[in-house]
Amino acid sequence: MKAAIEIARFLSLRQILSVLAAATIIIFTTTARAADNKVVVLELNGAIGAATAEYLIDGIAHAEEQNAELIIIDMDTPGGLMSSTRDIIQAILSSPVPVATYVTPAGARADSAGTYILLASHIAAMSPTTHLGAATPVSLFGDDVTPERPAEDSTDETDDPDDTADDEPDDSTADKDARGNRPGTAMERKVLNDAIAYIRGLAERHGRNADWAEDAVRDAATLTAEEALEENVIEFIAENRTELLNLIDGYEVTINSETVALETQGAVIERYEPNWRIKILSAIASPEIVLLLGIIGLYGLMYEGWNPGAIVPGVVGIICLMLAAYGLQVLPVNYAGVALIIVGLALMTAEAFAPSFGALGLGGIAAFIFGAIMMFDTGVPGFGISLTFVIGLAMLAALLLIWSVGYLLKFRKRGAVSGRGSIIGGIGTALQDFSGDGKVWLEGEAWAAHSKVAIEKDQQVVVLALDGLTLEVEPAAAADTGDAQLQT
Repeated sequence: MKAAIEIARFLSLRQILSVLAAATIIIFTTTARAADNKVVVLELNGAIGAATAEYLIDGIAHAEEQNAELIIIDMDTPGGLMSSTRDIIQAILSSPVPVATYVTPAGARADSAGTYILLASHIAAMSPTTHLGAATPVSLFGDDVTPERPAEDSTDETDDPDDTADDEPDDSTADKDARGNRPGTAMERKVLNDAIAYIRGLAERHGRNADWAEDAVRDAATLTAEEALEENVIEFIAENRTELLNLIDGYEVTINSETVALETQGAVIERYEPNWRIKILSAIASPEIVLLLGIIGLYGLMYEGWNPGAIVPGVVGIICLMLAAYGLQVLPVNYAGVALIIVGLALMTAEAFAPSFGALGLGGIAAFIFGAIMMFDTGVPGFGISLTFVIGLAMLAALLLIWSVGYLLKFRKRGAVSGRGSIIGGIGTALQDFSGDGKVWLEGEAWAAHSKVAIEKDQQVVVLALDGLTLEVEPAAAADTGDAQLQT
């Protein structure tokens, strides 16, 4: 009997341990799956530049460290710099974590460089009432590099209709003009063909419509979300992120030549925020901020030159110029515009030193405005500058510069403000009643004074002469009366 009881106890204990072990395994498995079932969300809003590329690349690396299930890039961009776009695309293509680019919210766009990023992603999705396309490359001087198509010969309309099939040019000559030359310069054709090959490769990598992708580059074609889905440019249309995660749950993507099925149902969302450094660089890499920093820097150095030893204006000026120099390195800049801005500031300064009835000042304002427009309005999407802002800043800079330089020139024309020259003729106040020797208050100090007439306390006196450290004074009223008599 006792043996049977011991066996029952043993079996019960064994069953309990088995249940505990199974529960532990389930808990650890669920926890591990929850850790893997994480979705990292990145934000791409505004123009694509160096700071944007650094943020997205860091976000993709963070998702890899977290062993995330998926990366979602919420996109709303007019485009940006192609060099930064290529860096982002390289990070996406080499990412071991699938990347889904989602054009959102409603009314957002994935224009120009955004189209390249969308097609490079493992999953392309859009919200309703969004659009993409217009991926024609532009030069750093704002010119459309798409070669013009040769004009059709008007005489072709009079040809025999039966000969149209024979006159149809083949693919090798379709883009040639009447002389057999291809349209556009060699550089234009080079940039265009490079962009076409690049975007076709991205589209074909994920089985998307490469022909439309070429049209987006060659003819700046655009599509709405519904049209993009019909044209096999994107895979999904979703109202929000939750719907997108439900749609792509179980969707298969290819990562490093391996097919992976996504598990996004009930995923944990982690929004990856840019660090303080990227936020600062994003703020600096703005045409308006760069222009302001440049002007403040130039003013600071000018004030330091006018007032040697002031230190603060020089330090602030150097820091602002260094920050502006960084902005110029990451922005598409025409340096002829930079030269015009410097010339404009020099002309406005010359107006203060050598008045020309406004000719120099107006010339300086005009040079400043045209320089700012040429400097930043390069045609690269998202990197233009407001004309109203430029004109307002030019007027403010001109007024401030002319006033400050004029104020400094007045100081140069003043008489001495220290020493004997500043004391003789000065007005002081008697500290006591005296006739002969006494005390007066002048320029923040008490002075020994001598007067030939009686002086009352708090009476104003004028300094006639300085004998050592003793002032020869007389009542200010008497001095005014003497001056009046001389004038009459």
